[in-house]
Amino acid sequence: MLPGSLTFSAPEWLWPALVALALAAVLLAWSYRFGTGDRWRWGCVALKAVGIAALAFCLLEPLWSGQRARPGANLFALVADNSEGLQIKDAGETRTRAEKLRSLLDPATGGWQPALEESFDVRRFAFDARLQGVTDFGELDFNGRATAIGAALRGLKDRFAGRPLAGVLLFTDGNATDLRGGPPDLTGLPPIYPVVVGRADTVRDLAVAQVNVSQTAFEDAPVTVQADVTAMGFNGESVVARLHDDTGRTIEELTLRARREDETLAFRFRFRPDRPGLSFYELSVAVRGEAGSGTNAPSREATLLNNRRVVAVDRGRGPYRLLYVAGRPNWEYKFLNRALQEDDQVQLVGLIRIALREPKFDFRGRAGETGNPLFRGFGDQSREEVERYDQPVLTRLNTRDELELRGGFPSTPEELYGYHAVIVDDLEAAFFTADQLSLLQRYVSERGGGFLMLGGMESFKEGNYHRTPVGDMLPIYLDRASAPPASPQWRLSLSREGWIQTWARLRDNEAEEKSRLDRMPLFQVLNPPGEAKPAATVVATVTDDGGRVLPALVTQRFGRGRTAALLIGDFWRWGMQNPEARRDMEKAWRQLARWLVADVPERVELTVAEGTDATPGAARLQVRVRDEKFQPTDDATVTIEVRPVLTRSEGAATNSVRLRAEPAGAEAGLYEAEYVPRGAGGFHATTSVTNAAGALVGRAEAGWSSDPVNEEFRSLKPNLALLEELARRSGGRVLDPGQLERFARELPRRQAPVMEAWTQPAWHTPWLFLFALACFVAEWGLRRRNGLP
Repeated sequence: MLPGSLTFSAPEWLWPALVALALAAVLLAWSYRFGTGDRWRWGCVALKAVGIAALAFCLLEPLWSGQRARPGANLFALVADNSEGLQIKDAGETRTRAEKLRSLLDPATGGWQPALEESFDVRRFAFDARLQGVTDFGELDFNGRATAIGAALRGLKDRFAGRPLAGVLLFTDGNATDLRGGPPDLTGLPPIYPVVVGRADTVRDLAVAQVNVSQTAFEDAPVTVQADVTAMGFNGESVVARLHDDTGRTIEELTLRARREDETLAFRFRFRPDRPGLSFYELSVAVRGEAGSGTNAPSREATLLNNRRVVAVDRGRGPYRLLYVAGRPNWEYKFLNRALQEDDQVQLVGLIRIALREPKFDFRGRAGETGNPLFRGFGDQSREEVERYDQPVLTRLNTRDELELRGGFPSTPEELYGYHAVIVDDLEAAFFTADQLSLLQRYVSERGGGFLMLGGMESFKEGNYHRTPVGDMLPIYLDRASAPPASPQWRLSLSREGWIQTWARLRDNEAEEKSRLDRMPLFQVLNPPGEAKPAATVVATVTDDGGRVLPALVTQRFGRGRTAALLIGDFWRWGMQNPEARRDMEKAWRQLARWLVADVPERVELTVAEGTDATPGAARLQVRVRDEKFQPTDDATVTIEVRPVLTRSEGAATNSVRLRAEPAGAEAGLYEAEYVPRGAGGFHATTSVTNAAGALVGRAEAGWSSDPVNEEFRSLKPNLALLEELARRSGGRVLDPGQLERFARELPRRQAPVMEAWTQPAWHTPWLFLFALACFVAEWGLRRRNGLP
């Protein structure tokens, strides 16, 4: 509050007042010089002197003066939380927080609102997902699906920009759904006075606090759903969590026991989706024996609205195309091709050399024959179609059509960038031109493709890849390779980092994985390995009979892509051991291939980001479009169709919505659109992109879940820390509902945008005269009691 000051309007009476006081003192001393009762004499003198001094003080006409808010010139905002999160009861209460807030805001139940209106122009607002003005708080229905405190404060700042807003009374529990990153920017806002709604007592409730989805190339259970469930008031009771697919079928059920009154339980679901692409699942939790756990017993929770969450899982949709290039037919391609045939999302395209290039003009055929005799009698033998002696003889396998790879290994980005990964085996560097070697490096670093080199006899240093662009991007140093001992036997094992990589393991527990590794056959061919580069990860090693350990499988990130080196030259030997070993080897090939193509960008990609803070729950759909050279495209037409899935809100829309994405100026090739869900559930977005000529560039899909109600009930305790921070940063203070009456009386004496001066006579009041009279009466009574004259 602003302090007042004391002034005198008649200072010319100062000397007369002092003279009067001096005369009074002399008379008092003379009148009390005789008589008995000396111990009471000085008390009577003091009382009479104080009374005379009070009357002399009035001669100066003292005035109290100061500043106060000018009545009616300043605005004051009352902002009430209208969210569904207030429809809960605190422990031991018979009324909900919403009912208590409605009573507090009723002008008939308290005089603090009329007191505010005497000095301020009071404006009333309600907020949930957005801020809106109300004539009175009887309009509150407490059905809002968000507590957007940040959006409400920004709305106030925009509405009252440049206007004399003196303060904000904020009635809420503080559980904001739009302030995950901390308090908002309060610049331009007046002091905020939060009024805490609710108590911090323990409420009996279960809540799905957080759900995380992770995916790996581990074939048996590639998807992991981690759910953190807060259990308050369920000490010693069992909590059941179930995961259902979009048809209602139960995928898995887990049970954990709460061992404290307030505990966070971590449920972990691991499973393999039935189909590729995008899938939606619903996670639900309940206390065993209560509603939602498979029984009809009533629930003892504060609310059931935070017991469910929709989860989106995107396994990717192929086909993922791998280009396998080999210098000769070998066993590795046979087993690799057989393994990948079981994965309908991965296609292996082969380009295998079956004859080396021969010196030009070296006559080997019949007179006048320019073609290779290997192809005599097959197909078109015209000069333009036959394989020449000065060219290698290549065979193409699993190609899309007769034109794919017709000219051999791709020489342009348009040809090569259509593959998600390239595997090179037993092929010397001289097979490629200098431009093709540089293209392979750009394919990994710029396009983001995967590259794997296998340990054939013409690979790595033996194939003269050192000092080439391909050698530069490999995860091992080729110029530091040392020849392994002659005719060794190598045992494969996982490194410490390899145990962490789920795609490198074939069993889901350590004991079984170690047993599997011990049963693997010994390998006999190892391409001379070099040292691993500093940023590389050694996933697997081999050990010879003498205990010498060398890297066997090494990986690293290179630019936007990834590279790997498998240095074992007879990996196929594993599959020849027995049927179980062959199945394990094929599974290992599939997991390695899945890892190789994971995160490889497509020409069209659709991602989902959080929308603007002004619209809680909104999703910003981002589409990145690239041409055949994987360069950004800015002249595309991008449409997005959004379809709700597993919606649980009453009245929620179930029809698809078509949006038009517009170019974003911040990034080339980026198009954006915003979608605001009308209810809780999952949402499936599909984008279709055409170029300037109207031809289809590509399609992509993405999914996400939105559940504002779950966010609203994430915590049932008031967030006092946030409210205190808002008050501290803005210059206000946190109020208890019982302090509103006093606050309303004191507020006009606080600093406001529009102030006025005030003065009040300090002498022209009955209290001063009553004080002087009381002194005289007390002096008279004291004299009478003690027999003084």
